[in-house]
Amino acid sequence: MTTPAAEGLYMPGEWEQHTRCWMAWPCRPETWPEGAFDAATDAYAEVARSISRFEPVTMVCDPADVAEASLACGAGVEILPFPISDSWIRDTGPSFVVDGKGQVGGVHWRFNAWGGNYEGCEKDQQVGRMVLEHLGMRRFEAPLVMEGGSFHVDGQGTLITTEQCLLNPNRNPSLSKAEIEELLKEHLGLSTIIWLGEGYQDDETDGHIDEIALFVKPGVVMAITTDDPGDANFKAFQDNLDRLKRARDAQGRELEVIPVRQPARRDENGVRLTLSYTNLYIANGGIVMPAFEDPADDEAYRTVRKAFPDREVIQVPALDIVRGGGGIHCITQQQPAVR
Repeated sequence: MTTPAAEGLYMPGEWEQHTRCWMAWPCRPETWPEGAFDAATDAYAEVARSISRFEPVTMVCDPADVAEASLACGAGVEILPFPISDSWIRDTGPSFVVDGKGQVGGVHWRFNAWGGNYEGCEKDQQVGRMVLEHLGMRRFEAPLVMEGGSFHVDGQGTLITTEQCLLNPNRNPSLSKAEIEELLKEHLGLSTIIWLGEGYQDDETDGHIDEIALFVKPGVVMAITTDDPGDANFKAFQDNLDRLKRARDAQGRELEVIPVRQPARRDENGVRLTLSYTNLYIANGGIVMPAFEDPADDEAYRTVRKAFPDREVIQVPALDIVRGGGGIHCITQQQPAVR
C-alpha cells in the first residue's frame, strides 16, 4: 500500500499558508455539562467568525443544524451538511499532506472515540473520508488509531507527541513504539519524532500534545509550564521541558523553548479543566487564542504576540469550549495551500 512519504508528500507546519480552516458544529449536548451546550455553540461561532477574518472557514454540521449554524456564524462562514457525531474535527478530520508539485491529499486515521471514552461516535469515523471526497482529494488510509490533536509537526521532518497518548493500550495495543514511529513517518513525511511524557491532568484525550506544546516555527516550541511545585501538572510539565531542551529536530537543531504559564486551576464536577494557551489556531496572518477569565490571560497574550510578531493575535473566550473536553485547536483543522 502506497504512503504519502513514498510519493513525496509531507505535512506542512501549521504556520504555512492555508486554503481554509475546517470546523464542525456542536451536535451532541451530552458532551457538555447540563445547560452549557448553547454557550458552547456561541463560542464555536465566535471562533469561526474570528478565523474568517484571516482565511475562509467551512463549518461541517449535521443536516438538521444548517439553519442554526448559518445564523450563528454569519455570511462569512460556509456551512456544509455532513452526518457527524460530535464537533472535534481536529481529531476526526483528515490530516492534510502536500508536495511541491501541486498535489494535496489527506491521511484518514482510524478513530475510536479517544480510546473508547465515548459511545455513539460512529459517524465521526468517516468524517475524514467525507471531507476528502468532498474536496476530490486523494485519501491515504492509515492503519493507526490516531487523533489529529495528538501531534504537531514542524514541516521539516519533525513531530512532537506524547507517550501517554500514542503508546496508550486503548489506541494501538498490538503495535510497538518502533512500529508506531514507522507508521507516523510513512504517513506524515517525517524522519524524527520527539516523545514527551504525559499531558495535562484529567485530560480525557490521554495527553494530547495540543494541550501542552506546539511548534511556533521550525526549531521553536511553545510549551505550557507551571512554577508551582504543588500543582499536579508540575512534574509532568518539567519533564516535558527537559525532554524538549535535550531534543534535536530533523535538521539537527537544538530547540528554542518558549514557556507559557498555565492559568489557575479550575475544576468542574470534580474534574480539572484543561485550560491551555497552546491550544490555539494559527491562521493566515493571525492567531486565534483562548482566554479563560484568568489573570494569566494577559501574560499569555503577550507571550503569543512576541512569538508570532508578524500576525495579529485575537483572544476569544474559550471556557465554554473547554467544558466539552477540548480547546480552539481541537475544533479546527487547517487545509494547507500548495507551495
